[in-house]
Amino acid sequence: MARRCGMTGKGVLTGNNVSHANNKSRRRFLPNLQETRLLSDALGVMVRLRLCTQALRTIEHNGGLDAYLLGTSDTKLPDEARRLKRRIRKAAESRAAA
Repeated sequence: MARRCGMTGKGVLTGNNVSHANNKSRRRFLPNLQETRLLSDALGVMVRLRLCTQALRTIEHNGGLDAYLLGTSDTKLPDEARRLKRRIRKAAESRAAA
């Protein structure tokens, strides 16, 4: 499983460990990923996602998973999030038509 956020696309960065003697060795900065379940109101189910903590905060700030995805442009979302957005939009349209 890739170390990448399912909503923001945030991934691993690289840099240096710098010692007191100014010796440099390569290191990796890993994103703070959390396996979480979020409720989708349109789908009516819990959706399991692997998100960074900043994405969780943003989703909560925007009023939930559905509101965040529908309010974010497709160009800013990874493929996994775009597929989920399509499912949510389709479910919301069918619920509105009924």
